[in-house]
Amino acid sequence: MKAPQNKLKHALAAGQMQIGMWLNLASASAAELVGGAGYDWVLVDGEHAPFDPSRIQDQLRTLGQFDVSPIVRVPVGEEWVIKQVMDLGAQSLLVPMVDTGAHAQQMVAATRYAPEGRRGMGAGAARAARFGQVGDYLENANDEICLILQAETRLAVENIDEIAGTEGVDCVFIGPADLSADMGHRGDPGHPEVKEAIAHAVSRIRAAGKAAGFLHFDPSDSAYYKELGVTFLGVGSEAVLLRMALENNLNASRQALNL
Repeated sequence: MKAPQNKLKHALAAGQMQIGMWLNLASASAAELVGGAGYDWVLVDGEHAPFDPSRIQDQLRTLGQFDVSPIVRVPVGEEWVIKQVMDLGAQSLLVPMVDTGAHAQQMVAATRYAPEGRRGMGAGAARAARFGQVGDYLENANDEICLILQAETRLAVENIDEIAGTEGVDCVFIGPADLSADMGHRGDPGHPEVKEAIAHAVSRIRAAGKAAGFLHFDPSDSAYYKELGVTFLGVGSEAVLLRMALENNLNASRQALNL
C-alpha cells in the first residue's frame, strides 16, 4: 500500500474550484459538523487556535471519517514543526508568512524526503504511514504532498514571482488581514490599495501556473474572487459562523419580543 492520493492537490492542479472552512475551536464535535457539511477542504488552524500536536492528530482522525481534504496550517514555517505535523498524517500544509523565494524553497525541502528534501525518515513509527503498516509509503509520499504558502506582507507581494515559481509549491494563499495591516490599512482588507495588491498577486500566481488562494467571509464576493482567478477559496471559520448565528438568533428573539 502506498501513501493515499491527495485529492486536493490533484484538483488544484486541474484548476478546479475548491472551497473550504477554517477550524478555530479545537473541538472534535465542531470538526465533525464541518467535516460532514460537504466542503472540499477543511483547515485545522495551528497558527491562531489552541492546537497542540495531540489535538491536531485528533482533528485529522475526526476528519478522516468524511470525504473532505484536511489541511493543517502550521504556526510557523520551521522544518521541525512541519516534520512533526506531517508525521501526524497531514498531507496538505499551509505555511504562513513566506516572504521570499528562498523561504519557499526551504518549505518545499522540509516537506520532502531525501534526496529531494530534508524531511526526517520517521514514517515507520508515525501515524502518516499507520505506524509502519503502509509498507510502501515512502515510494510516493513526496508526490502526494500539497504545499500551500501564505503571502501576507508587502515583501511577499514584491517577491510573488519567486515564491509562486518555486518548484514543489502547489498554491500561494493571500492573507488579506496581515497584508492590509502591513500596508498600513489594518482592519481594512477591502481598501483599494490592498485589493489592487491582491489582484496583482493573484495574476502573478496564475501566470506561474499555480493555484491562487484567498479567505473571505462574504458569499456575495465569491464570484469576484472566482473571476480574479482564485481556485482555493476559504469561505469562513466555524468560530466566526457560530458567533454570527448566536448574534442573529439573539437579535431575532429580541425583535420578536419587542425588547
